[in-house]
Amino acid sequence: MTTDSIPVRTTDARPGSVQKKSRRSATPGGRGRRLFRHPGAGRQHHAGPVAYVLLGIAALFSLFPLYWTLVAASTDNTRVTQTPPPFLPGPHLVENLGKAWQDAALGKAMLNSLIVAGVIALSTVLFATLAGFAFAKLRFKGRNILLMLVIGTMLVPPQLGVVPLFMMMTELGWGQQLPAVIFPTLVSAVGVFFMRQYLSEALPDELVEAGRVDGAHSLRIFWSIVLPIARPPMAVLFMITFVHAWNDFFWPFIVLDMSNPTVPVALTQLSAGYVRDQSLIMAGALLGTLPLLAMFVVFGRQIVGGIMQGAVKG
Repeated sequence: MTTDSIPVRTTDARPGSVQKKSRRSATPGGRGRRLFRHPGAGRQHHAGPVAYVLLGIAALFSLFPLYWTLVAASTDNTRVTQTPPPFLPGPHLVENLGKAWQDAALGKAMLNSLIVAGVIALSTVLFATLAGFAFAKLRFKGRNILLMLVIGTMLVPPQLGVVPLFMMMTELGWGQQLPAVIFPTLVSAVGVFFMRQYLSEALPDELVEAGRVDGAHSLRIFWSIVLPIARPPMAVLFMITFVHAWNDFFWPFIVLDMSNPTVPVALTQLSAGYVRDQSLIMAGALLGTLPLLAMFVVFGRQIVGGIMQGAVKG
């Protein structure tokens, strides 16, 4: 065997040079560019003591109105109006709650508010998701004009439509009834715009096109593809709409009477006397807030998770 047939190693045999060459060759284009990684990538960051102090102060400021409502609802009217006011709960909480429940007929009012807020929240989530999907991913004539009209309705104060809306509800025979509160607010422009913005970013066009290739129509795509992706913003929109409908006072006060009220309308009976009993009013406000607190305790984790998931996707 001659020496010409023996392969000669012409590259540098040092480990450092071989590793350096392999890292360069792995980059696209073979131009010798290195892949850098941020030093903090993949690490779990922990909050410092300053962050915990600031969060604690924010929590105290947020919980103080609820705590003061509890304190005022557990004392009598004379003690509430004294200076300085009480800062610890008193012994009259159960008594004031029972009296407020009876005087304001809060049992029927809470049932009415639950029906109104539940129907409005569900319909808003459904219709807003449908409209948001249409404006985000479907192509049809006049789409941009319709979207601008929907957004334009947000600029109109709702007080301007009270008189014609009240006349319309009267002509339909819904005066002093719950449908007069429900039907004008079955969908909101804010919800449509919110869902449209989310689906524009979170829903890939390839999934919609794949559904079309498989022969699925728009409703099938909405049910099988859009709804699973849109669950996080739907949960957030449901919570916001439910709270807003529960606390709405202006329109229910106009279209309903005291024989068939919602919770905010029923609470006005507690301040109808010549001398207002502040402890009784606070007891009624506490009763009206408890369902919202219970719902947030039960579904708070899902709602916060939906907000975080939507933020990551966005």
